[in-house]
Amino acid sequence: MNVYDKIKQLGFELPPVAVPAAAYVPFMRTGNLVFLSGHIAKKDGKVWAGQLGGGIGTEEGQQAARAVGIDLLGTLHAAVGDLNKVRRIVKLMSLVNSTPTYTEQHLVTNGASQLMAEVFGDKGAHARSAFGVAQLPMGACVEIELIAEVE
Repeated sequence: MNVYDKIKQLGFELPPVAVPAAAYVPFMRTGNLVFLSGHIAKKDGKVWAGQLGGGIGTEEGQQAARAVGIDLLGTLHAAVGDLNKVRRIVKLMSLVNSTPTYTEQHLVTNGASQLMAEVFGDKGAHARSAFGVAQLPMGACVEIELIAEVE
């Protein structure tokens, strides 16, 4: 199935690339690999702020990670021009703003991982890291970066 048909079927649209908030670029391509800078969770156009285990639960964290995944797809589209050229999602690295006792960062990150599988099928299976961190820029609850292999 065409990736864009799958996105339409899933009921979302690709957002435009966000303007970087500091001295970096949103993506960098070298050879057949595209590296996407970290994207922070947003809800209703604003930073999705909060801390997992301190006001935000795992299910809401998964929704935030899925929202980050949608933003990452928008940036990947801008980087490649056609998401059908994606050969594989290689890796996600997820940073979860969490309390010292919170231990479900991996479950939060599933929100983005499952989205990649829904959009790309087997090509969406990827390696992954999920870290709990003390804080993220602007108090965001989740930040995720992505590496993809493309044609």
